[in-house]
Amino acid sequence: MQKITLLIAILFLASSCGVKTTQSLISDGNYDAAINRAVEALKTNKDSKGKQEYVYLLEEAFVKAKDRDLRNLEMMEKEKNPANLELIYNTYLQLNNRQEKIRPILPLQLLKQGKNAQFLFDNYSDQIVNSKNALSKFLYENAQVLIKSPNKLDARKAYDDLAYVENINPNYKNARKLMNDAQFKGTDFVNVYATNETNMVIPKQLQDDLLDFSAYGLNDKWTVYHNVKQKNIHYDYGLILNFREIYISPEQIKEKEFEKEKEIKDGVKTLLDSRGKPVKDSLGRPIKVDNFKKIKIRIFEFRQFKACQVTAKVDYVDLKSNQLLQSFPLASEYVFENVYSTYRGDRDACDENYLGYFNKRSVPFPNNEQMVFDTGEDLKAKFKNIIVRNRIRR
Repeated sequence: MQKITLLIAILFLASSCGVKTTQSLISDGNYDAAINRAVEALKTNKDSKGKQEYVYLLEEAFVKAKDRDLRNLEMMEKEKNPANLELIYNTYLQLNNRQEKIRPILPLQLLKQGKNAQFLFDNYSDQIVNSKNALSKFLYENAQVLIKSPNKLDARKAYDDLAYVENINPNYKNARKLMNDAQFKGTDFVNVYATNETNMVIPKQLQDDLLDFSAYGLNDKWTVYHNVKQKNIHYDYGLILNFREIYISPEQIKEKEFEKEKEIKDGVKTLLDSRGKPVKDSLGRPIKVDNFKKIKIRIFEFRQFKACQVTAKVDYVDLKSNQLLQSFPLASEYVFENVYSTYRGDRDACDENYLGYFNKRSVPFPNNEQMVFDTGEDLKAKFKNIIVRNRIRR
C-alpha cells in the first residue's frame, strides 16, 4: 500500500512539474514549445482528470500562437518586401503544421464544462502554394542575376538559393540546370603539378602517384584538383610540388663482433659438502641437485644501411594574378636497413629475440631510383596533410 501511495505521489509531482513548465513557456511567449509539451502529455490518458490542465494550456497556447502568426503575416504582406517572402512561406507552413500536430489527439474534453475544447482550424493550402511560388520566383530570378557575376561567391549563393527552390518546389522551371551552371562557375579549379630542381631524375611513377588526387579524396563541393589540364577550364590556382634536394647516402656495411655466455642446466649431480663428501638425507640417500654449465657464443653481426632524404616545398599560386599565396616546406626520409649475423659456438647462449638474425642473409642494396620512390608513402601523407590544413578557401 505504501508503495502504491509513493508511486501516486511521484506521478502527481511529475505531472505538476510538467504543467508548471508548460505555463512558464506560455508566459515567455514560447507557444510552440508549450504546444509540443502539452500534445506529448495528452497522447496517453487524454480524458483523465489529471490531464485537464494540459487541455486548457494547449487551447490557450494554440490561440496565442495563431494570433501572433497572423498579425506578423498581416504586417509582412503590407510591407511587400521580397526579403520577407521566405518568412511568409515558413509562417504559413508553421500555421498548418501546428494544426496537424494537434489534430490526431482531438477531440479533447473539458470535463467541468461538459464540452470539447475548441480549436479553430483553417485551410492554408492556397496561402502555402502562393507564398511558395512567390518565394521560388524571387529566388530563381535573383539566382539568374548572381550567376552572371564574375564573383565565385555570388555563384555559390545562387547555387544555394536554387537548391532551396528545388527542395520546396521540385522541377521549378530549369532550376536544376542553373544549379549545375552555378556550381561550375562557383568552383575553384586547381592545377596540381611538380617541378624538379634537383640533379636527379624523379621516378615518373612517384610523380604520378603523388599527383593522383583521386586517391586523396580532397575534391569537395567547391574545389576540384586536376593534375592534367582539361580543355574549357580556366584554372584559378596552382598547387606546385617543387622538389628541391635529394640526398642519398653511400651503401654501408657495418660489422660488429661480440660474445655472449649463459649458464644452462646440464643434468643433476650429487651435493658435496666442504670436504668433498656426498651430503645425505635423513634416510641416508645422497642428495641430488641441478648441475649447471657455461656455454658461449661469438656473434658476427653485419648491418647493411642506406638512407634517402627528399626535401621539397609546396607552393600555392594565384594563377590570375600570378602571385605566390603560401609556401610550405616538405621533407621525407626513407631508410633501408638489413641486419644479419653468423656465429661460432653454442647458439643457445644467445637471447631468444636475437635468433632470427641468424636466419637472414645479405640482400642487394636498392638502387637510387628505388630509394627515392620508397619515400613516396611518407611524402604523400605529408603532402595531403598540408593540403587538408591549408584549403584554398575556408
